[in-house]
Amino acid sequence: MKKRYDIIIIGAGHNGLTAAAYLAKAGKSVLVLEKRDVLGGAAATEEIWPGFQANTGAEDAGLFQDSIVKELFLKMHGLEFRESPVAIFAPQVDAPALTLYRDIAKSQQSIAQFSQRDAARYPDFVAQVNGFTVVLRDMLLQTPPDLGTPHLSELVGWGGVGLKLRRMGGAAMMEFMRVLPMPLREYLDEWFESDALKGALAVDGLTGTMQGPWSAGTTLQFLYQHGNGFLAQRAVAGGMGALSEALASAARQNGAEIRPGAGVAKIQVDNGQAIAVLLENGDQIPANIILSSASPRHTFFNFVGPQQLEPRFMRAARNIVYRGSTAKLILALDELPRFVGQTDEGQLHGRIRHAPSLLYIEKAYDAAKHGRFSPHPVLDMSIPTLTDPTLAPPGKHILSITIRYAPYCLTESSWENEREGLVTAVLNTLTAITASPAHPMSPSALTSAPAHLLTPADYEHQYSLPEGSIFHGQMSLDQLLVMRPVAGWGQYRTPVENLYLCGAGAHPGGGVTGAPGYNAAQAVLNVRT
Repeated sequence: MKKRYDIIIIGAGHNGLTAAAYLAKAGKSVLVLEKRDVLGGAAATEEIWPGFQANTGAEDAGLFQDSIVKELFLKMHGLEFRESPVAIFAPQVDAPALTLYRDIAKSQQSIAQFSQRDAARYPDFVAQVNGFTVVLRDMLLQTPPDLGTPHLSELVGWGGVGLKLRRMGGAAMMEFMRVLPMPLREYLDEWFESDALKGALAVDGLTGTMQGPWSAGTTLQFLYQHGNGFLAQRAVAGGMGALSEALASAARQNGAEIRPGAGVAKIQVDNGQAIAVLLENGDQIPANIILSSASPRHTFFNFVGPQQLEPRFMRAARNIVYRGSTAKLILALDELPRFVGQTDEGQLHGRIRHAPSLLYIEKAYDAAKHGRFSPHPVLDMSIPTLTDPTLAPPGKHILSITIRYAPYCLTESSWENEREGLVTAVLNTLTAITASPAHPMSPSALTSAPAHLLTPADYEHQYSLPEGSIFHGQMSLDQLLVMRPVAGWGQYRTPVENLYLCGAGAHPGGGVTGAPGYNAAQAVLNVRT
């Protein structure tokens, strides 16, 4: 007789592994099934070329919840964060480079090259962002209340959020509510006049979403991305995959089983209840409860099937907006590039951004709206080998480039035909901001390995991200909190009894936070009978 598990978790991304660790720690028998041979999902580190270990998805763990690190003793499982004093380095084509540090005073000195007024206002801006994100941070590890039949246990936690909001004071509370739905352009325009500063900051508010700085609600996304504090970025020693490995180690230590290379074909439903999973190899594994860290689209349409769900729910699930718009180019470098305006190597230890103005970003977004990628893309880059040389052979480096905007659907062609075109656009853009001490230099001259490109289509086919959406659904105002994944089902439960969502398609959404996995685990453990 086949073993029956208390809980089966579909997907060994960081959220699935977080849920597994907490549920196993609570004494449940847990099995995690992962289709790929590599753990981590979109937070994985993979060998792209011999000796080169690159983050194929997420680059930064600044949003990962410290409470999860402590409660699961992840540092004892090998997790090590590395922080740089430099947060953002933004080389400019025809101006000095902008460098933002964790040290506010040092940032002011760099900002003053562009605007004395902006430099003077910068500390107040940082203070406001940090004040607002304290409130948002408390929302991450809370289950959204069921507005139809709210339960006291759900409301208690949110009452604490409301109390913290009230303690901000009347004026600050009103300002908080005013800015949340604003376009990021309006919010940044109220504070600053420098195009370079606004462009460099705006990238955080547009991560993973098909929206530009003129789009409503992008200020909320900007604040969300600073949930652990303004510019609180941190890398993981060994790459992002080391975070997933630490979570997997904690889960295994508590008794969980993890099976890579075990793709799920179906969630078997009997009389409205999830009772087992059917693997692609034909094996059936029964369980009392099933958690899916896959996207809502994969969970409901691929694994469960529309015939098991009422039409009204399926219409809502079908209308979830994904619209992936992120591509990634990874280069193996034989030597470090030198950027225009760079004065020391330390400037390259944080994020390296090419987004010289809000208008530049909006034009790149305009191209994507019409099904094209811009010849002048927004680039959000890092050189992880500067803080962790073990990721590449001695003397070699990795340049990891997140590209905005790359639409999932190209109106006049396909990604199969346009891959080289996007690589060329990125390298041409880089050429304008890279230089040797004496003459311009193309980054392509620094590498002897072929470029490794991941388009939205690749993220869909290789990582099961629908339409290449790295957040399992756009994080717009109509797809957050009680509306995520759909209205009426924001508490991780689904219309199929004993089936829960624990991935980025559930509250609070995307980014490497661990919050959806943690919250879903608590929802299972606290289920009311």
